[in-house]
Amino acid sequence: LFVRGNRKITLTDEGMFLLDRAKEIVDLVEKTEANFNQKYEIISGEIHIGAGETEAMQFIAQTIKKVVSHHPNIKFHLYSGNADDITTKLDSGLLDFGIVIEPANKQKYDYLKLPATDVWGVLMRKDSPLAEKAYIHPTDLLNKPLIISRQTAVSNELSGWLGEEIENLNVIGTYNLLYNASLLVKENIGYALCIDKLMNTSEESTLCFRPLSPKLEAGLNILWKKH
Repeated sequence: LFVRGNRKITLTDEGMFLLDRAKEIVDLVEKTEANFNQKYEIISGEIHIGAGETEAMQFIAQTIKKVVSHHPNIKFHLYSGNADDITTKLDSGLLDFGIVIEPANKQKYDYLKLPATDVWGVLMRKDSPLAEKAYIHPTDLLNKPLIISRQTAVSNELSGWLGEEIENLNVIGTYNLLYNASLLVKENIGYALCIDKLMNTSEESTLCFRPLSPKLEAGLNILWKKH
């Protein structure tokens, strides 16, 4: 591999070949280490979030913005549904997190309470007789055609507020997302019991929202599976 002279050592052709290969191996090792270090520094992946319809989703959007600004390789996938839909997908592993509106069964999950609440009320046409009221009382809704959330716990909560079993009310339909229910309201088919600030009730809209009295509020929680 080398020839020893009086004052120096000279590599043979075979020695030069091995030296070149050794340099290539060192370069490859250094490059591989750099790639591994870079991969460890880059945080990437996909996060699946399910959420009920709520203005508090703006808080989640702000959080997502912060995460993406620091870790642009993270992708977020959003799914809309009520608490029943979301917990089913959490259980099956299709969602990583769920934002649910109370009341909801949280016993199976770890969760954090979000710093926000939603106000319950009635979505109706502006030319409805009830639109003249500032607040809607339980007696105002008796015998009225109602469209309510199909979420079981919410139905029970509303039943308690109304002081009547759901079966004794004039429920003409249910919804899991409010938009389609609002189309029924626009057609004067019924009154939708829902939370505030989801539908356009500006001057240009034919719809308005009236809060319930006694006041009925709903807290919000972010859930994830226990491990």
